[in-house]
Amino acid sequence: MDDDLFDLTAPWAEQLNANTSELDAAGAFPHDKWKALRETGLLRVHFAPEFGGAGHGLTRTMRALEGLGHTSRDAGLSFSASTQIVSVGVPLQRFATQELKEKYLPRIMSGELITAHAITESSGGSDAMNLASFARRDGDHYVVSGDKMFITNAPVADLFLLYVRTGKPGPFGLTTLLVEAGTPGLTVGPAMDKIGLRTSPIGTLSFDELRVPVSQRVGQEGSGFRVLDYVMKREVLFGFSITLGEMTRRVEETIAFAKERRQFGRPISSYQGISHKIADMRIRVETARKWLADTGAKVERNEDAAFDLAATKTVVSEANVQTALDAVQIHGGRGVLTEYGVERDLRNSIAGTIYSGTSEIQRNRIAMLAGL
Repeated sequence: MDDDLFDLTAPWAEQLNANTSELDAAGAFPHDKWKALRETGLLRVHFAPEFGGAGHGLTRTMRALEGLGHTSRDAGLSFSASTQIVSVGVPLQRFATQELKEKYLPRIMSGELITAHAITESSGGSDAMNLASFARRDGDHYVVSGDKMFITNAPVADLFLLYVRTGKPGPFGLTTLLVEAGTPGLTVGPAMDKIGLRTSPIGTLSFDELRVPVSQRVGQEGSGFRVLDYVMKREVLFGFSITLGEMTRRVEETIAFAKERRQFGRPISSYQGISHKIADMRIRVETARKWLADTGAKVERNEDAAFDLAATKTVVSEANVQTALDAVQIHGGRGVLTEYGVERDLRNSIAGTIYSGTSEIQRNRIAMLAGL
């Protein structure tokens, strides 16, 4: 069960959970917690030992991230951590030149650099093959114009992976470029207020004749869709492994509460209305666990997992919302008070049906694979 990796972050639980309600209310990135997260070694788990990583594969990394979700009550911090691993580190390790790997991977794994990948634009989020941001070649540089929106970690990021169009719309028109914060022509907007995951900031980027050396390209020109496909598989599996850990903790805490809370002379867990709701929560969690485990193993074996990924993302994200709703209902008045954190789980769950491809997009993919 890889309990060593599952328990990797547990010794830092106090630091990772400090002041969560206050930080959530303020919508503030938890810099002190980020320092603690760096100490856990979580950010090193998936990367090659030659750069200072722990060298674990995809499914073992998923187990470590599940442990983070179980330990940490700060879902925004956990979401930023997953983004840190998958946004720039994963594509760098797979597609970048040795020079870029040596320059950036050690600082990504240490958490010294915070990273973000910029895909979504104000004109649309799901149609990645028709991005408006454009990069034209000018000698040894690309010159980038355009903008991005809803970029996780953007307001605090030191390093960005930009997905831009270098050719005609379509799968061979995308290219990925690595850009450091502070580069002339790159403007980062302030953090945007949102319903949940409030400690994980999102923001906008704009490019005004942004010059990026060709040497900062990740992969070949026109191979951006291949990079994106590789990243998105891991974004789903890593991000929703955290969700699995959060849901598991939610069920454990709801069971404990239902056994302790008494109404009409007996624990509310003895009432069928409550016990069946908890049974459904457990079914959803274990269904999510099986989808993640099976799909992760399939991707690790390099098998076709197009259907599995779409189904996994849909099942886990929607189970997260429903179990959060059930927890609020079972906790009653405590469920809607911010001090208990139950309502925060519900707010945090909502975006999961939207980011990494909406539930509607996932169902479109499943229908298409069925020949519809």
